[in-house]
Amino acid sequence: MNSETPWVTSAGGPLILIPQSVCHHWGGAPRTYPDDEGDYGRACEVDGYVGLIDVGGAQALVLGDMPARTTFLRQHNVLVREIAGDEDDASLLALVVDLLPRVEWESGPTWTIDEPVVLFDSVYESTEIATEEHLRIDLPTGEYLIEAGYIEVPGEYLILVRLLSVRLPPSAGRDGQPVASNARGDVQC
Repeated sequence: MNSETPWVTSAGGPLILIPQSVCHHWGGAPRTYPDDEGDYGRACEVDGYVGLIDVGGAQALVLGDMPARTTFLRQHNVLVREIAGDEDDASLLALVVDLLPRVEWESGPTWTIDEPVVLFDSVYESTEIATEEHLRIDLPTGEYLIEAGYIEVPGEYLILVRLLSVRLPPSAGRDGQPVASNARGDVQC
């Protein structure tokens, strides 16, 4: 693995992207799990590659289907989810760029983003996010069609999730370029 490429892994359940201002509402898996499934149980109910759930008055994007290490390819607004593979990070990301035109995208929900979102393992509650693996993604404000596709090539099994800009307001802000960071403590919930 390349330490320059920030990845978020899962303990076995889905990953989730939550608007940063409402991530403090996320309860993760309660200590009484599985008797009380909490927010984690709601995330696990998402069927398919992606789905939206309500969190604190906003919508969060659940990356369902398979627990897979995930990173964000900001130049293409694509979340790369490696189910299995043996490529080093640099080779894998170069491969993804080459494969993008061949992906058969499945349209998913439309998601409105008006602030940075935080990608993390949905099992964690909000107080644990800053100290666990996470990725803060700052996209331009706007409406995004979420598309997903599975692609398999020798040695790699991937799910790609594309955030396709449907509409950006004239004052999209944040210079129109996505930014991703994963520094411990860069998220306050």
